[in-house]
Amino acid sequence: MNVIAKATEWLSGAALLTLCLYLRPVSIFDGKTFAGWQGDTVQTWRIENGALVGGSTRQLVPHNEFLTTTKAYANFDLTLQFKLVGTGFVNAGVQFRSQRTTKPAYEMAGYQADLGKGYWASLYDESRRNKVLVLADSVLIAKTLKPDDWNDYRIRCEGRRIQLYLNGKQTVDYTEPDPAIPQTGLIGLQIHGGGKAEASYRNIELTELP
Repeated sequence: MNVIAKATEWLSGAALLTLCLYLRPVSIFDGKTFAGWQGDTVQTWRIENGALVGGSTRQLVPHNEFLTTTKAYANFDLTLQFKLVGTGFVNAGVQFRSQRTTKPAYEMAGYQADLGKGYWASLYDESRRNKVLVLADSVLIAKTLKPDDWNDYRIRCEGRRIQLYLNGKQTVDYTEPDPAIPQTGLIGLQIHGGGKAEASYRNIELTELP
């Protein structure tokens, strides 16, 4: 084997190793601290039993609140578990490829993997186009969702394609047609205002994609 062939083999092996490391899922919440996250950790967000918990079932949540990553992501495969409980308007969601707004400062703009009655596992455009981009099939949701219990959620973003999964069942397959819409940004966990509601998120893992 000549020098060029050996070098090519070594480079191929190194590239494969780098890709394998790159595609490895990483926990972005340590279960104990807010390291890597930012938001209102005084009144809205807390950590209970290894989960990030926002809101309250005892008092009205006055407005939307988001706990966001400090790092932006573009292409990724995100998995987590959520539980949503409460009375009144009970809603939450997972923002991605999103940014914080300034007016008001507690809001976010961007894609949201929605949670709540009528919106479960649907794709919503929060504080930007302000509309449902893809509404999940209600029959599928009725068969798949575990109300008031822990559910698995998966968000996969590759290029302009977005896929959502609830408990292993695909609910959204969307390709963004507007080239002006940013395809990178923060990940945010939401508790929606207007109800006595509590959203919990745990086992949050992310695999960055090329």
